[in-house]
Amino acid sequence: MSFDRPLDESALFRICFVCTGNICRSPMAEVVFRDLVTRAGCDHLISVTSAGTGDWHVGERSDRRTLDALAAHGFDGSAHRARQFDPDWFEHLDLVVAFDRSQARILGNWAPTPADRSKVHLLLSFDPEEQLLDVPDPYYSDAALFDRVLRMIHQASAALFRQIEPALRRGVS
Repeated sequence: MSFDRPLDESALFRICFVCTGNICRSPMAEVVFRDLVTRAGCDHLISVTSAGTGDWHVGERSDRRTLDALAAHGFDGSAHRARQFDPDWFEHLDLVVAFDRSQARILGNWAPTPADRSKVHLLLSFDPEEQLLDVPDPYYSDAALFDRVLRMIHQASAALFRQIEPALRRGVS
């Protein structure tokens, strides 16, 4: 069984959401962002995936609380299997989105070139209304924090999509 989700390299824009273990925040963002892309009819333009900086959960499903929070908001995250980010992916990605400064630092250190380092951004940096820099890790918390984190991710993902959609519709990557 393979846990690899292929990246559609033919897409105009390729994005990877990266959290720590790829079982909470990044799978939420992958599902939410893919839904935004699908609803806008941009499936053929944007390739969306996710991964973790660590390898502890490779092959596992998302955390049950992640799946429950997604389901409560009408999303299905059941197909997800965790995987670890591979620095070789940088050359095939346009944007690597981290959820906190620790992950951004790790990804920046893994980036082979300055151009690759410039692809790493914090998710909340795309939301002009958000005051926080880091999306809290809900793993050691309760269902309420998972729901709050999902709302943060949804709002920031929508802001990110609004920023990139016009260029994609014009065929610019």
